Amino acid sequence: MVRWTADELRQAFIDFFVSKGHAHKPGSSLVPKNDPTILLTSAGMVQFKPYFMGTETPDVRRVTTYQRCLRTGDIENVGSTDRHATFFEMLGNFSFGDYFKEEAIRWAWEFVTERMELPRERLWATIYLDDDEAFQIWHEQIGLPRERIVRLGKEDNFWEIGVGPCGPCSEIHYDRGPQFGCGRDDCRPGCDCERFMEIWNLVFIQFYQDEAGQLTPLEQKGIDTGMGLERAASILQGVGSIFEVDLVRPILDEVARLAGTRYGADPEKDVSLRVITDHLRGIVFLVYDGVLPSNEGRGYVLRRLLRRAALHGRLLGLEEPFLGALVGRVVEQMKAGYPELLAQQEHIRQVIDWEERRFGETLDQGVQLLEEALNRVEAQGTKVLDGEQVFRLYDTYGFPVELTKELAAARGVEVDEAGFQQQMELQRSRARAAREATGYMGKPGVERYAELAREVPPTRFTGYERLEEEAQVLALLVDGQPVVEARAGDQVEIVLDRTPFYAESGGQVPDRGTLTGPGGQVEVEDVQRPVAGVVVHRGRVRSGRIRRDEVVLATVDAHHRWDTARNHTATHLLHQALRDALGQHAHQAGSLVHPEYLRFDFTHFQGLDRGQLRELEEEVNHRILQALPVTTTEMAYEEAIAAGAIALFDEKYGERVRVVAIGEYSKELCGGTHVHSSAQVGPFKIIQEGSVAAGVRRITALTGHGTLKLVTELDEGWDRLARLLGTTRDQVPQQVERLAAQVEELQGKLQKMLDQQATSLADQLLERAERVNGAAVVVASLPGLGKEQLRAMGDRVRERLRSAAVLLGTERDGRVQLVAMATPDLVAKGFHAGRVVQAAAKEVGGGGGGRPDMAEAGGRQPERLEQALAVGKETLKAQLGAAAGLAGDGPTPGEP
Repeated sequence: MVRWTADELRQAFIDFFVSKGHAHKPGSSLVPKNDPTILLTSAGMVQFKPYFMGTETPDVRRVTTYQRCLRTGDIENVGSTDRHATFFEMLGNFSFGDYFKEEAIRWAWEFVTERMELPRERLWATIYLDDDEAFQIWHEQIGLPRERIVRLGKEDNFWEIGVGPCGPCSEIHYDRGPQFGCGRDDCRPGCDCERFMEIWNLVFIQFYQDEAGQLTPLEQKGIDTGMGLERAASILQGVGSIFEVDLVRPILDEVARLAGTRYGADPEKDVSLRVITDHLRGIVFLVYDGVLPSNEGRGYVLRRLLRRAALHGRLLGLEEPFLGALVGRVVEQMKAGYPELLAQQEHIRQVIDWEERRFGETLDQGVQLLEEALNRVEAQGTKVLDGEQVFRLYDTYGFPVELTKELAAARGVEVDEAGFQQQMELQRSRARAAREATGYMGKPGVERYAELAREVPPTRFTGYERLEEEAQVLALLVDGQPVVEARAGDQVEIVLDRTPFYAESGGQVPDRGTLTGPGGQVEVEDVQRPVAGVVVHRGRVRSGRIRRDEVVLATVDAHHRWDTARNHTATHLLHQALRDALGQHAHQAGSLVHPEYLRFDFTHFQGLDRGQLRELEEEVNHRILQALPVTTTEMAYEEAIAAGAIALFDEKYGERVRVVAIGEYSKELCGGTHVHSSAQVGPFKIIQEGSVAAGVRRITALTGHGTLKLVTELDEGWDRLARLLGTTRDQVPQQVERLAAQVEELQGKLQKMLDQQATSLADQLLERAERVNGAAVVVASLPGLGKEQLRAMGDRVRERLRSAAVLLGTERDGRVQLVAMATPDLVAKGFHAGRVVQAAAKEVGGGGGGRPDMAEAGGRQPERLEQALAVGKETLKAQLGAAAGLAGDGPTPGEP
C-alpha cells in the first residue's frame, strides 16, 4: 500500500478522475443552497440533486469533488467505534446520463488497487440482491471471487427516496483482519463488527419509482459515488481508527493535552476524546458555513454537537470553556483542503466560545429543573424519577444522564432507566424513519408535490393586486392522498389555478382566510410552496363539502394581511437605518414578519445601547412620516444589483427579480407584501434588543395596531404605578427616586454591619489556625453563607497570612459549597487547591476543581460536610508534608 497523507489521498482521487474526463467542481457548503428540503449536506451528490431529479440540465456530464459532510444519524455510535463520525469528507465521482456501472466499478477498482495499492485479497464487494449485472462485472470483468461478492437487501444496498429516481448500490469493503472481528466463521461485510470497513459506495441510479412502488428504467441513468476520506486514509496509514489518521490525530492529541490525559491510557476517556475531536471538526465547519447556534434546524444541530462536546470535556475534567482554544488546531489540520478557513478562524472561535459559555448557564438551569423534579418525587413518595423527565433533561437541556443519576442517588431517588432508554429508542426510531424516508436527496413529501407539479399547471399568484379571487380547485388532498371530495371536519390541502394567498416565504408568515365553494367553505390556516409552481392551501373544511375541479372564492383575511405588510415594510426601513448607523457589515441574518410584531436579526457583535435604539426609532419614524412611496419593479438580477438593491444572503434569486423601493431611502430584492406608502406603517416602536448568536443581534418591534396597543397598556400601567405610590402621574419619577435613595441608604448600613461581622469571623478563624511545616492551615465550616460570601471569607483569611492553606465549607438550602485557597509561596512549591476540594467533594456526593491557588466544589449531602472537611484537611496536610522546602520561618497564627 502507498503511505499517503490524507491531503495526498484527497488530491490523488481528484487527479485520477480528472484523468478520466471528469471536471473538478468545488465542494459545496454544509448548508444546501436553494434547497429547503435538506437540512445539511450529508453526501457529495447533494449539490447535484437537481441533475438527478431532472429539474436542471448539467453543464458537464462527468464531475468529481471532495465534499465536507455532516450526518447525525449515528451520533450515539461516535467515539465507541473505529469508523463512525458526524463530520467527514466524501470523495466522489458522478455521471449525469454519461457512463454507468461498468466504468464506475472498473475505475473504483483501478483506484483502490493500482493507485492506493490495497491488497486485492483483502477487498470485498457488496451488491444488491438481484443485481446480476453488477455481479457479472465484479466477478467476470474485475475477477473478484464470487465468495467475496456479498448480496445484501434493500436496507443496505438499494438507494431510494420514495417516489423518484432510485437504484441499487455496490460497496467496496476492506478486510482489516480477524483481530477486529466478532469471531464468527461466517463474518463478512454486513456484519456489525469492526472487521470489514466500507470505504466506497457506488450508487447506480437506473430506475424511477412511482407511488405504487413500480420501477421503470430511466432513459438517463446516473452514477453517484462516495469514498470516505478518513476511512480510506486509516487503511493506507495502518492505524486502528479514523481518529488516528494524520488529518485528525493532532486535534485529538491537543484535546488530550488540555485534559491532562493521554489517548489510549483509559478506554472511557478515549471515547470522550473521540467525541470532542469529531464534533469539533463539524462545529468549525458549520460556523464557517454560516450556521449559528439556535433551537431549531441547522442551528440546533450545531448547538447539540457543541453541547455534547462540552459535556464530554467535563467528563475529562475540563470545567471551563475550552473548545474555542482548539479552533486553531482544526484550521491548521484542514487548511490544505480548505484554505478559506484561515480568514474566518477568529470569527469561528468567538462563536464557539460564546455558545459554550452560554451552555454553562443552561447546565445550571438543568440542575435547577432536576432539583424541582426530585422535590416532586419526594413529595409524592415514589422515590423514582420518571424516565421521560430524565430524557427531557438530556435532550432539551443537554444534561448528562450520569449526572442525573448521581444527583438523584444523593437524594435517595432512583432513575427510571428503562423509561429513559425507551424514550431514547423512540428518538432513534424517529431518526431512522426520517433517514430511511429521506435518504440523502430530500423529503419524500416534496417529491409528491413535484409529481403534482408535473400534473397541474403552476399556480398564479395574484395577491399583490387583490385580496379576493375566483379560482379553480386543481388538486384536493386528505392525509396526503388525492381525493375528489372532502367534507366538514377534514384537514385538507388544496391547490388552485390562481390564488391571492401569500405562501410563507422570506420570513413572512402566510396569509389566512377562506375558500368558499358552491357547497361548503374551507378555513385556510397555512399556505406553503413546497416546490416551484405549487401553492398548497392547508386548512379544515369548516362547513359542507369541497370538490376537485369546482370554482371557489379565495378570500384573504385583510386585517391579517395589512398588519403583516406594515411590519414587512418596517423591516426594510429598519434594515437601512441599521446599515446607516452601524456600517455596511450590519446585514440581515434572518427575520420574522408577523401581523402582531416584527423580528429582525442582523450581524453585529455589540449590543445597542438605549441611545442607539432611540436614534433608530427616530430614523424609522422619520421615514414613515415622510410618506415615502413604496414601489415594486421587476428587472434583471444584475441590473437590480447594479442599481444598489440589497440581496439577502443565501436567498434564491432567478434571472428576473422583484425590487421593493421605499422612496430613494431603501431598495431590496423582495417577494413579500408591502404597504403602498411608508405612512401606512404607523408608529414604529422597538420593544427588545438582544443577542441570538455570536455576532448576531435581534430587534423586536411593533408597528400600527401593535404600537397603539402598547401605548394603551403603558398608559394604564403608569396610572396603576401612581396609585401604588400614592402620588400623581407627574410625580412618579420623583417618588421612585426618593424610595431608591432610602433603599441605598439601608443597603449601605446593612453592608457595613455584614463587613463588621465578617471581620470578626475572620479574626476567629485566624485564632484557630494550625501550623503545618511552617504554613498556617485554616479549615472550618461556616453554615449559612452563600457561595460568594464563602469565597470572600477565604480571601480575607488568606490575605492576612503570608503563608497559608485554607479550606472552608458551608451548607445552605440543602447544598454544600467548598472553597480551597493557598498563598503564592505554597503554590510555587507544588501545592494545588483543586486536589483538596476534589477529595472533599467526593465525601458529599459532588465534584469540582480549579486553579492551584483557588478551587471550588459542590455537593448534595450536607450531613457529611464535617467528614468532607476532615478528608480535605488530610489531603491538604499531605500536600504540605510532601512538598520539599515547605518548612521554614512563617507567621504565627493570626499574624498579618
